[in-house]
Amino acid sequence: MRSLADYYPDGVLGATRDGVVTIINAQAAALLGVDAQEALGLPLSDVLRLLDQDGRTWLDVNHPFESISIVRGVPEQSWLSASGEEVLTTATLIRDQALAPVVGIAVGLRSGRGRARLDRERSDLVATVAHELRSPLTGVKGFVQALLNRWDKLTDDQRKLMLTTVNADADRLARLIAELLDVARIDTGRLQLYPRESSAEVLVRRVVDSIEAGTSREIRLDVASDLPDVFADPDKFTQVVTNLVENAIRHGQGQVCVTLSHSESHAGVRITVDDEGDGIPVELRRRVFTKFWTTGDSGGSGLGMYIVGGLARAHGGWVTIDDAPGGGARVMVDWPSDDLRPEQ
Repeated sequence: MRSLADYYPDGVLGATRDGVVTIINAQAAALLGVDAQEALGLPLSDVLRLLDQDGRTWLDVNHPFESISIVRGVPEQSWLSASGEEVLTTATLIRDQALAPVVGIAVGLRSGRGRARLDRERSDLVATVAHELRSPLTGVKGFVQALLNRWDKLTDDQRKLMLTTVNADADRLARLIAELLDVARIDTGRLQLYPRESSAEVLVRRVVDSIEAGTSREIRLDVASDLPDVFADPDKFTQVVTNLVENAIRHGQGQVCVTLSHSESHAGVRITVDDEGDGIPVELRRRVFTKFWTTGDSGGSGLGMYIVGGLARAHGGWVTIDDAPGGGARVMVDWPSDDLRPEQ
C-alpha cells in the first residue's frame, strides 16, 4: 500500500482513531521533514508537526476525532512546516457508517509553491490590466480637467479636438473591458454562443469595409467560389476576423490580404490573413495565443490572439500561424460548417 502511495504526486498521511500513524508516503514525509519508515506507529502529533501563524498545531485547530457526526472532512488550509515552507492540507474523516464516530483520518499534503506561483501570476495580471486601463484613463482625465479649467479660453476647434480624443480613449477603455470579460468567460467555460448558419463572405466583407473606412488602409479580399456557410455566432465570428485584420494592419505597413477558401481539414471555410510585416518566429508562435503577449512597438492589449484562439476552439475550429508569401505573418482560421462545438 505504501509503495503504491509513493507514486501519488501529493503527500498522503493516514492515522487511526487512537492517533497512530498507519501510512505515510514519501511525498508527505519530505514535506513534514520525517523519515517515512520511522514515522509509522508514531503518534500523529509527533509526525504532523504543522503550525499556523499563531503557533498552533494542525491537531489543536481542527480536532478531527472530536468532530460532530455530519462533518466529513477538513477543507484546504495553509500551514507552515518546521523548515518554514508553506504546506497545504486537506483531510477526510473516516467513519464505519454515516453519522458514526470517526475511526481514522486521511490527510492530503502538498507544497504551497504552486499557489505562490499562481499568486504571482495573478499579481502580474492585475498589474498589466491596471497599466492598460490607466493609459487611456489618464488621457480622459487630463483633457476633461483642461476643458473644465480653461473652457472660456479654448476655441471651438480645440474643444472639439479634446472631446474627440476623450471619446476615442473611452472607446479604447470600453473595448479593453470587453476583451477582459471575454477572457474571463473563455477561461471559466462560461462563454455564451448563439451560432447559426452564416455567410463567411458577408461577415468578412463587412469587417474589411469597416476597417478600411476607419484606417484608410486598403485591404485586399479574395473569395473562393462556392463557399459553404459557417456555423458561427455572427458576433464572435466578426470579432475573430476584426482582431486578425487589425493585428495585420498594426504589425505591417504593406498590404493586408484576406482570403476565404475551402478548409483543407473538414467541411468549412479557411480564413487566411497575410501581412507584410516582420513575421512571427517559429519558436514564438505558441506564445502568440497567451494572454498579454505583444511584440515590438505596435501596441495593443495583447489579448486579441488569445481571444481569437478561444473563440475559434469554442466553435470547433482552430488557428494556425505560418509565413506569408510576402515575408510577413500568415494566420489561418479553419471554421467548420457543422456544429463541432466541444461538449461542456
